[in-house]
Amino acid sequence: MAVRLTFCGAARMVTGSAYLLDIAGQRLLIDCGLFQGSKAVKELNYRPFPFAADSLDAVILTHAHIDHAGLIPKLWKAGYRGPVHMTEGTRDLLTFMLPDSGHIQEMEVENLNRRNLRRGKDTVTPIYSQADAIACQAMFAAHDYDIWLDLVPGVRARFWNAGHILGSASVELEIAAAHVDDSLDPSAPPMRLLFSGDIGPDNKAFHPDPDAVSGVDHLICESTYGGRERPQLDEEQRLAVLAGEVRHALDRGGVLLVPAFAVERTQELIVDLMRLMESGSIGHAPIFLDSPLAIAATEVFNRHAADLEQLSTHPHLLDNRWISLCESVEDSKALNRISGGAIIIAASGMCDAGRIRHHLKNRLWKPATTVLLVGYQAPGTLGAQLLDGQRNVRLMGEDITVRADIRSVDIYSGHAARSDLIEWILERRPVHGTLFLTHGEEGQALALCESLVAKGFADGHVVVPALDAIYDLMPGRAVLRRDGPPPRAEAGIAERRDWTADYPKLLLDIQAALEGAADEKSRSVLLRRLRRALEEEKAG
Repeated sequence: MAVRLTFCGAARMVTGSAYLLDIAGQRLLIDCGLFQGSKAVKELNYRPFPFAADSLDAVILTHAHIDHAGLIPKLWKAGYRGPVHMTEGTRDLLTFMLPDSGHIQEMEVENLNRRNLRRGKDTVTPIYSQADAIACQAMFAAHDYDIWLDLVPGVRARFWNAGHILGSASVELEIAAAHVDDSLDPSAPPMRLLFSGDIGPDNKAFHPDPDAVSGVDHLICESTYGGRERPQLDEEQRLAVLAGEVRHALDRGGVLLVPAFAVERTQELIVDLMRLMESGSIGHAPIFLDSPLAIAATEVFNRHAADLEQLSTHPHLLDNRWISLCESVEDSKALNRISGGAIIIAASGMCDAGRIRHHLKNRLWKPATTVLLVGYQAPGTLGAQLLDGQRNVRLMGEDITVRADIRSVDIYSGHAARSDLIEWILERRPVHGTLFLTHGEEGQALALCESLVAKGFADGHVVVPALDAIYDLMPGRAVLRRDGPPPRAEAGIAERRDWTADYPKLLLDIQAALEGAADEKSRSVLLRRLRRALEEEKAG
């Protein structure tokens, strides 16, 4: 008998976090995240779970981000009715984040089905509905940090501050020796596992530096920035960078669009923009917060202000003269009439959903517009296409030529950089068994693996697992099982561009070639060549 760990998500990709533990006939799930990114990655959300939902005994969430908690309503819809354990901050955020996600699922499918019907294609159903996202909250159980809670017989857990977002946690598990190996003395020390969740950087706004237990048997750690460093800026330097970007944008005479994650990133931006305006470092430009989700999240930050660093008990994140709130669709549409001199903050941070897409559709083609990307852009998302310098994108069914100034700053990441991750992992030593590196693109995880081996971790005891890989966990070692089912996706799927990103550019390139042809004869020749290529492809 051994503890069995299955990597159901976030394996060689930065999305879909989910880890299944089989322990002496009991099943626990750590995280249940939505897959985000390219169309090929998102398709995983529509498949059945690689386990029976009603076979689970308990679920534990590390934090509220949708790539860690976004499939909880689907789990409820599939029949799970047990507890979902989390911190109080995570519960308060998910109260509205999950219904918002359900609303997005419904709206996106409604638009897709409208197009499918016109094209004679089958319709699809949402992954889950807003009603599912509300109903599943009856399972929520909130806990404080550093308090042991009994999950199932022989297994207990506690939360450690992860310093990533409000309520974020690393999860420590203790498993009774008899559940690890029935030949062991019942009085033997328990097996200890630590799931990092997402680790925040040192000196992050609002939160103390991340902390956790040391001396575990097996460590499952994120590797989002495992091969990348970021500028180590203090507060004054960070404000100076933001001030420079705002002045640059407003001096161009247009609108500054900021796609921002609704939770944490938006609140950091609001605080910094308020300070810059109050100090006179930037002009008094109106700030429009165009995201009901971000507004709700900011209200939660107001309620938790006493528990957060750098916020007073009355932080005035919403009720101040610099911020205008756009809650209704009409409020959002009214922003289209603004020609310049304003800052619009809207979700989502990767430009793959939400109101920011409408603003981009209306302004990307305008040379005076500035788009400031302030967070991670997953491969395949619209944000990644803009960051890569793609000059033609397809947005909401239309082809858009990008004339806006696309800029990016890496000063607000909620993830630890390479050196911070290494330091956090080294502080967890000794790791008696295996260190699993997850929640990172393959290159980032492998780079971190190489660095840790150089720091003294035994080669072979640092593992970058594949999607759906199953390991037997034993004292001192982990063994990959070879009898598991095939993975649900090909290796490298998260880093590979799919056709939906290349197709709009191809269409625009064809149009440009036709318009630039010398005469009608040349255009006819080009079309015949394209048609011939398609016929050859169809023939095999």
